[in-house]
Amino acid sequence: MAAPASKTIGDLNGKWVMNKTLSTPIEPGLALQGVGWMTRKMVGLATVTLEIKQFSAPASPPAEPSATQFTHVEIEQTGTGGMKGSTEKRCLDYTFRDHSDWLFGHVKGQSKWISTAEITDDFLKSGWIETDAEKGGPNGETHLLSYVESYDAGWTATQIWGFKECSDGKRRYARNVVIAKGSERVELQLYYDYLE
Repeated sequence: MAAPASKTIGDLNGKWVMNKTLSTPIEPGLALQGVGWMTRKMVGLATVTLEIKQFSAPASPPAEPSATQFTHVEIEQTGTGGMKGSTEKRCLDYTFRDHSDWLFGHVKGQSKWISTAEITDDFLKSGWIETDAEKGGPNGETHLLSYVESYDAGWTATQIWGFKECSDGKRRYARNVVIAKGSERVELQLYYDYLE
């Protein structure tokens, strides 16, 4: 289902399900991240749903306590077929925070608002809707940047979030993702249908 016009990068609140027909197969990215064959197959078969809560609050640790408000994005990710869920908590102050989960292991990540002009990678900045209606960030940004480094497996993952018009003509929440390890690189485009 297409994203309602009211949904922008400034309001991702709600439930979203990955559209596997439009999205790039994720298995090559998981392989580069060192995820085992059996787990890659299970994840590839699962239908992944994101329940997103986006809100403003003071920065979370390890940032110093402050009255300054930052955008937080908390995602409960669930999968069908018995796939374990995971919780992602992002604070858009671009401070590294540690995270550990069953799929990716021990990682550190940072997130922030970003404009298209700040994106230097051609793949990451490709295909976005860039109208005034998409400017959901506090300074008119149209995107969110999420950057993650693995402590254990030596990979990095850079994601740009925003909205795209898909091949079926519908506007959807999307992520352009680059996973890199040494000289290897995997590019993914992920699309999400709005549920509620």
